[in-house]
Amino acid sequence: MTRINRTIELLTDDQPVYYMGSHTGHVLTQAQGQQDADTWADYINIGMEHGAFDMTGLDQYMTGLVDAGPTRSGHRTPTVIVESPVEAVSEEIVRFNAWQFRQILARGVHGILLCQAETAGAVRAFVESCRYPINRIGVGNGLGEGRRGVGSEPTATRVWGLDRDDYIRRADPWPLNPEGELLLGLKIESKAALPHIEEILAVPGIGFAEMGPGDLSMSLGYLRVPDPWSAQMLETHDRVRDACAANGVAFLSSSKPDNVVEKIDGGARVIAGGSEETARIGRAHTQRSLP
Repeated sequence: MTRINRTIELLTDDQPVYYMGSHTGHVLTQAQGQQDADTWADYINIGMEHGAFDMTGLDQYMTGLVDAGPTRSGHRTPTVIVESPVEAVSEEIVRFNAWQFRQILARGVHGILLCQAETAGAVRAFVESCRYPINRIGVGNGLGEGRRGVGSEPTATRVWGLDRDDYIRRADPWPLNPEGELLLGLKIESKAALPHIEEILAVPGIGFAEMGPGDLSMSLGYLRVPDPWSAQMLETHDRVRDACAANGVAFLSSSKPDNVVEKIDGGARVIAGGSEETARIGRAHTQRSLP
């Protein structure tokens, strides 16, 4: 095992990954972390867009994961990705709220999911805010210098099991940095984002992305997600998927046991739905067995 981030290890091999965790309500205690260390999922989603922004709880949860590790795959902890409450509607809003990314990353998590991505400038500011300035890949070629400050290393290195210098080198976005261990994602989920999808997903440093059907449908005037989806939602889904493929970004899609094979064959590499049965069927389809 050479990777800290199991999810990146799998995506590098073009294997779909499966996550557990909802948008809110995750119990952030040391005991819960100890229990979740043996999860069936490839990564754990912590919903802080709508769930509590609880940094003390996140500290305790990550400690619990370490206490109960290593995982069956030999990794120190499962991958943990936090949904940030920052609205990425403009570069200015992201920069004003970048302290949230610093706080989240300081707890030793492995990635952040940015919601409401509406402009390329906002996404660029997000990536820069999550990088140390000493890491230079992409600077001057679509990105400015990183803006993450030093000081959180004692906590983060304890979780990752690295020394300080190695953590700083490796806490960088993949696949922009092939040796990076941070996985940064985003959601395209508003009407305002629709003219900018291709531009947004061309920003270097993004590892996965999705079309958020719940928020997008409400933005388009629906009280609930229409079933079947509207023509505009279907078109947006396909544009996000195609822009992900064009930029080497893993595409996230919700799946169920009866359609996960179709979703994988259609290009999805991050599978939402929170079902162990969905993961079992998908892994069998791609001939992946658990350790």
